[in-house]
Amino acid sequence: MNKEIQERKKFTSEVNVLLLEKMYLIAAKEGRQFQAVLEEAFDLYIRSKINFFPRQIVTAHFKASIERNKKLGELLAK
Repeated sequence: MNKEIQERKKFTSEVNVLLLEKMYLIAAKEGRQFQAVLEEAFDLYIRSKINFFPRQIVTAHFKASIERNKKLGELLAK
């Protein structure tokens, strides 16, 4: 998430009470403002939905690396 100061907009919504309490607890435990924790949660959720995390590519590279280094892995396992 871009950490620069950005325009802010207030909004209202409803949320499960337990989820809200957990968010407040996280903010308090980390010594952060609730707003910062909420924005981080929004950011992570949005990134996961727009495939920001290249899981398939990473997995493919990992598998290829394992295959390329199979002999080394076997030697290290001994």
